Amino acid sequence: MNSRELLPVKSDVVFRMFFADERNAEFLVSFLKSVLKLPEDDYNEIEIADPHLLREYDGDKLAIIDVKLRTKSRKVVHIEIQLKVSPELKNRIILYDSKLIAEQIGSGDDYAVIKQVISIVITDEKLIDGSGSYHHRFSFYDRDAGVELSDIIEIHTLELDKLPEGADGTELYDWAKFIAADTEEELNMIAERNPQVAKAVVRLRELSADERTRDTYERREKARRDHAAQTRWAVKQREFAIAKNMMRIGLPIEKIVEVTDLTSEEIESAAYERQ
Repeated sequence: MNSRELLPVKSDVVFRMFFADERNAEFLVSFLKSVLKLPEDDYNEIEIADPHLLREYDGDKLAIIDVKLRTKSRKVVHIEIQLKVSPELKNRIILYDSKLIAEQIGSGDDYAVIKQVISIVITDEKLIDGSGSYHHRFSFYDRDAGVELSDIIEIHTLELDKLPEGADGTELYDWAKFIAADTEEELNMIAERNPQVAKAVVRLRELSADERTRDTYERREKARRDHAAQTRWAVKQREFAIAKNMMRIGLPIEKIVEVTDLTSEEIESAAYERQ
C-alpha cells in the first residue's frame, strides 16, 4: 500500500473510526495519557459513548463527528477534531461543555453529583493567538492572583500546525504527529521511535485497506465538498446581488471590485445581465 492510500487520521470521520473503536482502546488510552493528567486508575475503565459512527449518508448533515467517553470516576471527556477554525469555535466549545455539565444534574440532585468535563480540541489551523505552544490547558483561572477557581470544565487545545519539525521527546508530540501525518513516510518516522504509535500505524493500514471504511470516508469527503461548493455558490450570488445594487446607483466598476470579491470581468458580466 503506498502512502496515498492511507486514510488521513485528521479527517473527522477517520479519527472517530480509529479512536472510538473499542478494539483500539489501547491507542485511545495512550493518547489520553499524553494529553491529560488524570489519576492512573481513571484510565482502567473507559466507556465510549454513542458507538454508532454515522447516519446513512442520504440526507446526512455535516454535523461534527466527535468522541465522547467517561472515565472510571465518571469524568466526561469529549474529543473533537476540526480541520478549519471558524470564528465561533471557542464560544461553541464553551457552550457545549456547559451543556455537558448541566445534563448531569436533575432537579433533586446535589451539586456534588457533577463530574469534571474535559474537552480536547484538535485543530489543523491556528486557534490560540499569542502563543507558539501547540498544547494548552484552560480552566477557570485568576491570572492576576495565579490561582484556579475550579477545573470542573477543562479545555485542552492541540494545534497541529504549530508542531515543531523536530520531536520534543513527549508522547503527546508523537500522537499529534500521528494525527497530523500526510504520508506513510511521516508515520514510519514516528513509528521508529515510539512502539505504541508503531502498533497504531499497523492498525491504520488495516483500517485503510477496509473497503467499507474507505467508502464511508469517501462519501463523507464528497458530502463535505458538495457542502463547500454550495456555500461558495451562495456567497458568489450574494456578491453579484451587491454588485448589481452598486451599479444601480452608478458606482464605477473599480469601486465595486474594491468592495466585493468579484473581478471586473464578473462585474461586467453582471452588468450585461441587467440589460
